[in-house]
Amino acid sequence: MNTIKTVFLMTFMVVLLILVGSLIGGRQGMIIAFFFSLVMNVGSYWFSDKIVLMMYGAKPVSEAEAPKLYAIASRVAAEAQLPMPKVYLIPGDTANAFATGRDPQHAAVAATEGIVKSLSDDELEGVLAHEFTHIKNRDILTSTIVATMVGAITFLARMAGWSMMFAGDRDRRNSNGFADLAMLILAPIAAVLLQLAISRSREFAADEGGARMTKRPLSLANALQKIERAAERLPMENASPATAHLFIVNPLKGEGLMKLFSTHPPTSERIERLQQLAMSGV
Repeated sequence: MNTIKTVFLMTFMVVLLILVGSLIGGRQGMIIAFFFSLVMNVGSYWFSDKIVLMMYGAKPVSEAEAPKLYAIASRVAAEAQLPMPKVYLIPGDTANAFATGRDPQHAAVAATEGIVKSLSDDELEGVLAHEFTHIKNRDILTSTIVATMVGAITFLARMAGWSMMFAGDRDRRNSNGFADLAMLILAPIAAVLLQLAISRSREFAADEGGARMTKRPLSLANALQKIERAAERLPMENASPATAHLFIVNPLKGEGLMKLFSTHPPTSERIERLQQLAMSGV
């Protein structure tokens, strides 16, 4: 199913860019957009995970450099019957983590310095089990491609805005101003809806999978509560909306209506489900 979704997303990227190219530049724009979409798809498949890790300054670490994180990751990998992924450490005091890569054989797990310091071993194991469930379910490629797509859609919206702001009177008469305006308004909405469609249900599944893997649902529940409080108190400064759905808890501080458009389900609901798992004897 995830393979089908990935193919659909990559096809959607091609169609979207060709449509935008046609609106902006006619036939020539379509041709340019087609080749650009091919480059985007190849790049998102092979390099999007590396790009995301670079965005957050994640550094690969060995067992000697991060003994607690590495040991727990190794233990969870064995429990999940998965190859040991590359382990990365993200500088910063905020608490969060994510997994990325194109398949279990080329996966990476990244955790912030803050999460390693603030969580107990059992809580950190719950977080890593959640991320390993994403790897096992092959969510990571789809999620990383979505991050690339959201970035591309956001870029297109900005291009449309610049086109409207800086085009001269003659250019405005010759260009499709309505198309630019539609792109400016609809592109960010499409990006958010794409993230919502991909992320929310998978977080519940990864929570349950992580809880069953460690057999300690309450450890993950406690970790989620600590991470959310840390995110509210100290949001990740360099967090990008395009990649927010990758993290175990949204690294961006959302208030009011913004919570309705969060890429993650409410943490309180996730905790309640984990508590129900604990009561059922998991």
